[in-house]
Amino acid sequence: MKALVTGGGGFLGGAVVDALLARGDEVTSLARGAYPALADRGVRVLRGDLAELGAAREAVTGQDVVFHVAAKAGIWGTDADFHRSNVEGTRVLLAACREAGVGRFVFTSTPSVVHTGGDIAGGHEGLPYATHFDSAYPRTKAEAERLVLAANGPAMATTALRPHLVWGPGDTQLVPRILDRARAGRLALVGDGSAVIDTTYIDDAARAHLDAADSLATPGAVCAGRPYFVTSGDPRPVRELVDGILAAGGMGPVRVTVPRPVAVAAGAAVETVWRGLGLASARGWIADPGEPPMTRFLARQLATEHWFDITAARRDLGYAPQVDLDEGFARLAISLAG
Repeated sequence: MKALVTGGGGFLGGAVVDALLARGDEVTSLARGAYPALADRGVRVLRGDLAELGAAREAVTGQDVVFHVAAKAGIWGTDADFHRSNVEGTRVLLAACREAGVGRFVFTSTPSVVHTGGDIAGGHEGLPYATHFDSAYPRTKAEAERLVLAANGPAMATTALRPHLVWGPGDTQLVPRILDRARAGRLALVGDGSAVIDTTYIDDAARAHLDAADSLATPGAVCAGRPYFVTSGDPRPVRELVDGILAAGGMGPVRVTVPRPVAVAAGAAVETVWRGLGLASARGWIADPGEPPMTRFLARQLATEHWFDITAARRDLGYAPQVDLDEGFARLAISLAG
């Protein structure tokens, strides 16, 4: 199989590339950065902006399937940047795929597209999209997901995966943020840490993408035109997740807690300050303030229950998670010790 992976140099994209190479598929990666390690492993590496049709056309030509993993993620940034990367990039890539006759398209989405700020316990694919978002990331991912699912048809089968909190060795988001904040003495739980959440170990997240692509190859595939929640099927209290990551890094459990209303209010205040600093930075008055330590979106994500029913992914994709949280902690500890 000839496969394009957008964002193949990233954490999840790289894992998808590894899984494809392991079974002998021919892989192309398209990303903004240069990733010589991918080329050394036999990957055809293209460098370009997904929102530019020329780059997208070159990347998709001759491909059997496209894994659109690349995205602008995070809790902070301008609406324009998120829209260009997540919405326009997806729109352009879909157009290029239609022109090139690509038969399958697997999109990496996020459960945040249905998160309204409250608890989600055993959420399933029947949940509607949120009508209000505290962050540009979930809003633009929801718009992009709609584009992907609407593009499904006889010529190109599409599906969207919603992996929740992908983590593991090599993680560039969740794990280093927890460890760095703990080392700096700035780590605190929002609420009492009892909210139950799902996570997805990196190997399982990558496996789900290949399962989806293989399922789409079947004429009349039931997964075509549908989204799927993907997790490791092992929901735990957020305190257990955080303390497990800390233990893997050789540190003790988190002790400090902040009430949810206080965290949300603090997040709103910090957003206001950071926007002001951003405007000043744009005029050259001060250095870029970077990402804020707390936002309303982050506070609500940390304090609310959100775990998902993956029955549909098991049934329609043949997805079967292999790594539970405890095994993931053991693998992470080995990685961090090395």
